[in-house]
Amino acid sequence: MTRLAPKPPSRSAAKIKRIARGLFAERGVDGVSVREIAEAAGQKNHAAVAYYFGSKEALVREIILDGAAAIDEKRNAMLDAVEAEGRPLELIDIVRVLIYSSVDFGPPDEVASYNRFIVLVDMTHREFFLETLEGRGDKGYLRCFEHLRRLMPDMPEKRKTQRLVFVGRYLGAVLSARETKLEDRSRAHPFWEDEETLDHFAETIVAILRSDSGR
Repeated sequence: MTRLAPKPPSRSAAKIKRIARGLFAERGVDGVSVREIAEAAGQKNHAAVAYYFGSKEALVREIILDGAAAIDEKRNAMLDAVEAEGRPLELIDIVRVLIYSSVDFGPPDEVASYNRFIVLVDMTHREFFLETLEGRGDKGYLRCFEHLRRLMPDMPEKRKTQRLVFVGRYLGAVLSARETKLEDRSRAHPFWEDEETLDHFAETIVAILRSDSGR
């Protein structure tokens, strides 16, 4: 019988979440069965997902919220620090917060697939994704975009909104590509391992936001 409520956190549950996130990042939520998750996590009981989380849907929700909370905590702390400097903020300040709060916010094996996972969920199950968050885990993201909107060149609000949507998708795509490469430990990835790569990425986002051509 499927449990009506998830079990308390445990090492086994944490491992299941980590393994499931990696599988979902590779094949999408619909492309992975709970049986496959249990087997990949070393669980002899194929009902382990139901035992610990209640359902596959509940497992996906937990993975979304865990990562969103970790990123949001770091993002808000970084924003607080930048705002506390007391100087006029620039686009590059906020863009760097967006980027660096989304990478390396925990042990490598705990974050290596989150951006890929979240991009796929947002693309294939957007209503579920938005309903899961419901204003949770996005305070820092919204704070960043409020700053960006204010700091962008003068242009119609509709055009600003379009640019910010482009930036959000661009951010997810590039960070997902970075995760994919860095997770492959069979060889070196000098482009993505270079400390300057993310700074250059930030500069390209600023260029998108600053451009006022075509007005």
